[in-house]
Amino acid sequence: MTRTRTIPVAVVLAVAASGALAGCGQPDVTRARLERAIGPAFANLYVQRADLLGEHGITVQSIGASTACDRGGPKVADVGPGPDWICMIHFTDDHGQPQDGKFEVQVRADATYIAGGPSKLIGQATLTDSHGQDVPNPAFEWDGAFDPDN
Repeated sequence: MTRTRTIPVAVVLAVAASGALAGCGQPDVTRARLERAIGPAFANLYVQRADLLGEHGITVQSIGASTACDRGGPKVADVGPGPDWICMIHFTDDHGQPQDGKFEVQVRADATYIAGGPSKLIGQATLTDSHGQDVPNPAFEWDGAFDPDN
């Protein structure tokens, strides 16, 4: 004879509740975490872009990138993964002019993102380097990551 073991409903509910509460901590994707990652990543890639173009002397410090991100407008909390993040990056371009660029950002739950900026400010997907070669523009679109614990 086979015996069936039943689990009390209270135990099932307790396990389900503890699993739900485990997911109620601070979200991994936040505005502050994204802003801390996007600005420095962009600045480093913009320096690479300048080097490819033969524009020496452009540094992360001279660019002075600062970032303000928003997710989905004023009615959406600035937390969580999604394709609806916008980051405004203020920086000094390779000609010494202040610029503001609107970057569209897709943020994933695994603390990674894809960002792409305005070609009007950073150029097309490819550019002609100082040796006359067509090369990818590192600042056009890039993948990045942020620290989900900081």
